[in-house]
Amino acid sequence: MTDALHRDLLELAQEAARRAGELLRDGRPADLAVARTKSSPIDVVTEMDIAAEKLITDLISGRRPDDGFLGEEGAAAPGTSGVRWVIDPLDGTVNYLYGLPTWAVSIAAQQDGETVAGVVAAPMRGETYHAVLGGGAWATGAWEGERALACRPAPPLEQALVSTGFNYVTEVRAHQAEVAARLIPLLRDIRRGGSAAIDLCDVACGRLDGYYERGLNAWDFAAGDLIAREAGALVGGRAGERPSRELTVAGSPGVFEPLQGLLEDFGAWHD
Repeated sequence: MTDALHRDLLELAQEAARRAGELLRDGRPADLAVARTKSSPIDVVTEMDIAAEKLITDLISGRRPDDGFLGEEGAAAPGTSGVRWVIDPLDGTVNYLYGLPTWAVSIAAQQDGETVAGVVAAPMRGETYHAVLGGGAWATGAWEGERALACRPAPPLEQALVSTGFNYVTEVRAHQAEVAARLIPLLRDIRRGGSAAIDLCDVACGRLDGYYERGLNAWDFAAGDLIAREAGALVGGRAGERPSRELTVAGSPGVFEPLQGLLEDFGAWHD
């Protein structure tokens, strides 16, 4: 039986993600501009990233004032309730800036350090993915009601479709390209969507066999990690470790293990 608190947290995350997604979809100005940069001149933040995070934190703190926050655009508070919200208000900012559809709102609720509820809303797809710890992974969309998510049965690695992402620091990206070049001959193909949250949900949906990326922060993968795992996928970092900035790997059982091994052999986690 799913904990009632976890269900309440999920419902609040769903409301916040829906409202932030509507703001981003319907409120995008025609002259959208970069508000500031982060790790490099091409790692950008727009005014809409900031507005969406404020909407989310204001809504959640109004309902649960004792909770903590960790947000990509600066939301940070320890809280006193044991619940912390890990928020990426706009995952795929460069896609959004250019008018590409692959972007999402990602919200995870953690209790005592463990992710117990996660929501990823992809408004331009018309889909939202969600999970509660121990309750499976689900999606809502143009169809009626909810549908349960399950990762694909594992093909041989050479028939696996795998997604990845690239860092905005030039030296890191160049190394990531070298790793991808070594992987491509060993796989069906590689995709690069531009949103870690959506990539993890695509593993959960069976649209990808695997995914990996170096340099992610907690807000990039917290919700998608739970959704993928609840759909039956394996998610980790380097061998025996959890996802981290060093490496995040996800995949169907049978794809995850050899993919993780190759990434370790190829030194995907360092320059």
